[in-house]
Amino acid sequence: MTDDDTGHRLVAAIYDPLTAPFDERLLGDHREYLARGLDGSVLDLGAGTGAMFPYFAAAATDESSLDCHAIEPDTHMRQRAESRAKDLDLAIDIRPDPAGSLPDDDDSISTVVASLVLCTIPDVQAALDEVARVLKPGGELRLLEHVAADGWTGHLQTAVNPVWKRAAAGCHLNRDTEATLRGHDRFDVRELTTLEMGVPPVQPFIRGTLEVRT
Repeated sequence: MTDDDTGHRLVAAIYDPLTAPFDERLLGDHREYLARGLDGSVLDLGAGTGAMFPYFAAAATDESSLDCHAIEPDTHMRQRAESRAKDLDLAIDIRPDPAGSLPDDDDSISTVVASLVLCTIPDVQAALDEVARVLKPGGELRLLEHVAADGWTGHLQTAVNPVWKRAAAGCHLNRDTEATLRGHDRFDVRELTTLEMGVPPVQPFIRGTLEVRT
């Protein structure tokens, strides 16, 4: 077992206990936003330990035709996501593919959900290109992400980012994800809101919906 594998195993083991208080108090309403009215084929872009799964399960009513898929390249995170899906009785296909090389066909997904994952993807531009490829015409990318800050918080993010990335399985604190999203030529921004929540250096967040151009 490599040191990297040991580190990822540790992050997967402590992730839920470490983030649960923050998730319950601050993120619940925003995760509900991501899952609101979901129907058709849905792809969870980097499921982690399955934090979005309870919200997908709640959206999978008798009136919906929800078809859930997810990717999670990290073995240890994926195992925990699979266990959570089983506990929720959620039918979801979880695959090990990276975001930069999605296994889905062109124009096959109604909605892609990205929840606290764009900070860890090695090549965000390639991932967004893939999301645009697999989304059906007019399909949505719904997202909740922490992003680069201004001022002293931004300086703090830059200072601690090298250590943070190693300790947090590749998470980047200072990515200007909003600019990347707004600058992508395959998406139109429907809504993109800055949320002044979180605790430095994980602050602020953005939440929104983008529509793939036809």
